[in-house]
Amino acid sequence: MTTAITPSLEQLGWSPFFADQVSEKDSGLAPRRISSVHRSRVEAIDVAGSAALELPANSNTADFAVGDWILADPLTGMFVARLARKSLFQRRQEGGRGQQLVAANIDTLLIVTSCNADFHPARLERYLIMADQAGSKPVIVLTKADTTADVGDFQSKAEALQRDLPVIALNGHSADAVVSLMPWLGIGQTVALVGSSGVGKSTLVNTLTASDSMQKTGTIREYDAQGRHTTTARSLHAVQGGGWVIDTPGIRTLYVSDITDGIDTLFAEITELAPLCRFRDCTHAHEPGCAVRDAIAKGEVDADRLERWRSLSAENSSRTPVLSGPRGNKTIKKKR
Repeated sequence: MTTAITPSLEQLGWSPFFADQVSEKDSGLAPRRISSVHRSRVEAIDVAGSAALELPANSNTADFAVGDWILADPLTGMFVARLARKSLFQRRQEGGRGQQLVAANIDTLLIVTSCNADFHPARLERYLIMADQAGSKPVIVLTKADTTADVGDFQSKAEALQRDLPVIALNGHSADAVVSLMPWLGIGQTVALVGSSGVGKSTLVNTLTASDSMQKTGTIREYDAQGRHTTTARSLHAVQGGGWVIDTPGIRTLYVSDITDGIDTLFAEITELAPLCRFRDCTHAHEPGCAVRDAIAKGEVDADRLERWRSLSAENSSRTPVLSGPRGNKTIKKKR
């Protein structure tokens, strides 16, 4: 008879970053990690498994993200405090109604797309910008690699999107997928899967977790590779070997808003050249002495990259809310 091994806090993703936030007055509270977020409830885990979590009256579950670390009363399960996040992946909702929290305290963001018509470099760039802004390492995962003879073409196009970007091609049904992603699935490490519906995120989660409680999977329309939403809530799952994976619903529309740092990271070759331009506010469009356009003329920078940088920067500027109004009575207004 074998005895089940109880995981430690470190195996759940606990680190000195979180431990340093716990003061002496908090020593009697229990650290717990948010494992799923629903409209009316939030679920958590601790070293013993599923853990009770009660929210105070009038709490908003939208304020919590899967992967959050919280402190709770060990006797009642009542929520006391949320610890500061090491990283946070969030997105601006349609209509500009604030940010939707997707996943917190993730080490790696696995951006999942498939080797078919779903592969869309412009959309992948948006995910990369948000991953860079979130403070997590992005990895492109190309699923359904077994269904095409052009895997190398998909890989090279993905690798060109950002400097030193890891790109992994795999079959989400195969056990080899676990081996391919193992560098990011070590003990205590947390990854989150994001991507469109139908690209194989839930299938990949099932393979990584080898769980009896399988995530639902759905088919896609062959003519446009569009899928149905099969994951309806964000959730945390234990991975074979000791890591954790957060599955997320498919995102149909991904707006760029309030993520200047992410854009700078994605287009590092442009960001690094900008200080060399003659004018500090150079738009890299027509000004004399532009280091970026000079690099394009020499073939050192792709002209298409500059156009995409300009388009995304303009969208980010127009969609980022700004504070307006007299001091002490400022309100958020969208730029026009």
